[in-house]
Amino acid sequence: MKKIRVGILFGGKSAEHEVSLQSAKNVLAALDKHKYEAVLIGIDKNGRWHWYQDSMDLLNENSPASIKLNPTGRLLALIPGGENGQIICLDGENALGQIDVIFPILHGPYGEDGTVQGLLKLANLPFVGAGVVGSAVGMDKDVMKRLLKADGIPIADFLVFDYGNRDQISFDEVKSRLGLPLFVKPANMGSSVGISKVSDEKSFEAAIDRAFQYDTKIIIEENIRGREIECSVLGNENPVASLPGEILPQAEFYSYEAKYIDENGAVLEIPAKLPPDKVKEIQELSLRTYASLCCEGMARVDFFLKDNGELVVNEINTIPGFTRISMYPKLWEATGLNYSQLIDRLIDLALKRYEREKALKTNVDL
Repeated sequence: MKKIRVGILFGGKSAEHEVSLQSAKNVLAALDKHKYEAVLIGIDKNGRWHWYQDSMDLLNENSPASIKLNPTGRLLALIPGGENGQIICLDGENALGQIDVIFPILHGPYGEDGTVQGLLKLANLPFVGAGVVGSAVGMDKDVMKRLLKADGIPIADFLVFDYGNRDQISFDEVKSRLGLPLFVKPANMGSSVGISKVSDEKSFEAAIDRAFQYDTKIIIEENIRGREIECSVLGNENPVASLPGEILPQAEFYSYEAKYIDENGAVLEIPAKLPPDKVKEIQELSLRTYASLCCEGMARVDFFLKDNGELVVNEINTIPGFTRISMYPKLWEATGLNYSQLIDRLIDLALKRYEREKALKTNVDL
């Protein structure tokens, strides 16, 4: 049987570049070599696409803190339209040939925010995960929260400021509205990059400066006390939710270091110790959130479970981490779908969506 050629797209320009490299390593290792042929495409921190013919060619690959992409001279270009050969090598040699589906393992801006998804749609290439709209609103915490609020899905109280009204941010006014402690975040970033927990005015000013280093829009949220629960979702028209898991951070909050560098930074309780009715409620609210934000393929929904039993949706991740300590694949494994089976399902969902969309009319019959 002819193998499906899967373009694994990894790296990227965002601050989550290193996380992507770790995730891609795991996806490549779990890919069934009898079913799939991997085509390795790495994006460096300047946004250039490189073709890796034999391996990912990573520097310091066993060190999450210092892992790096080793750039090659095999630069690539994407050609819109067509049915094959949309990705070409600029040196004119060893054409990549037909790629059947792209698996974007890109976290954060320039990869998880709809930019790459739009590029792949223009190039007429099937791809794993959410489409342009779902990716964009899932990345922008401001837009995401407004959509969830409009659908009656419980969220934390928040305020939004962009760079143009930065001088109008008042610590006293924010404290009066949201209380202390509170969280300051870039609106478009993931993996806890640029996030600060604030307890006083001095740390507030530093947190504002830090968040604006990563985005021109920031979000300030009230602190929700409760258990940190996560649930994985999989599917297109009829998605399903996994068993939920719980994060038990060993620090102030579930930071970037705890997620991807320090294996002792958090304890993962999989599945979470919850009564059956609460598990069902989390799964149902995960599916409502997924639908509200126009998601497809996959996503991880993150919650706070308050002491009184109320659930609050914190955020959604449309390309969740796939590292060996990441929740998304671990939750599916606990639910009965192992890593390789999960990848099979994601690729199948991408190809089915592509065929469905290809059947749509793009011209008006006169």
